Amino acid sequence: MSVLLKYCGNRSAADLQKSANSGAHYLGLIFAESKRKVEAHEVKKWLETVSLNGKQLVGVFVNASVEDICKVVRTVPLSVIQCHGSETVEQVVKIKEATNLVVWKAIHHQEDALEKMKQYASFVDGYVVDSRVSSTWGGTGISFDWRHIPFYLEEAERQAVPCLIAGGVNPDNIEELLCYRPHGIDISSGIEKNGEKCTRKMKQIEEKVNRYVQCSE
Repeated sequence: MSVLLKYCGNRSAADLQKSANSGAHYLGLIFAESKRKVEAHEVKKWLETVSLNGKQLVGVFVNASVEDICKVVRTVPLSVIQCHGSETVEQVVKIKEATNLVVWKAIHHQEDALEKMKQYASFVDGYVVDSRVSSTWGGTGISFDWRHIPFYLEEAERQAVPCLIAGGVNPDNIEELLCYRPHGIDISSGIEKNGEKCTRKMKQIEEKVNRYVQCSE
């Protein structure tokens, strides 16, 4: 079995190149209000010198209009749109139709999270389950109660789509997370040092994931 790895919140050409040189499958760029927010024109410039090494770019949006998402897609070669806000099924469908791209929906861990996930069945191509902390949509470095992960994975499997786990994942706790056999892992602050992506932390993550994959085969 394999574990999908997404390194999110790349906010400079240097960050993006480090992530592109890693073992991650997906590189995340945040186009929403966040300390890691980037602008499409900046990313376009970075891509003139950054080699993606076959990695797929994921654009993270929070309650963005279809028009705004399309503007980014015209500038940056995204492979996946991640809707990380409170986008409705109708909005997600419009985004898919307008961009013709893979769309993932973020589900924030709270009481009705599983019911929400069921509403998007057959409308999205994957999920990212993240912690919800006060007024922020993600990137807090705080985990949710991982004992709930099996329920999210079961529902994603029923829908035949992947489910990535986000929120507070780092080299120190990733082995605990892997015990829940996630389809994928989405990491941002856990691979940073002094606000920049850290190659050493990425390697630590990947060593532990690779060891887990080998033991699972």
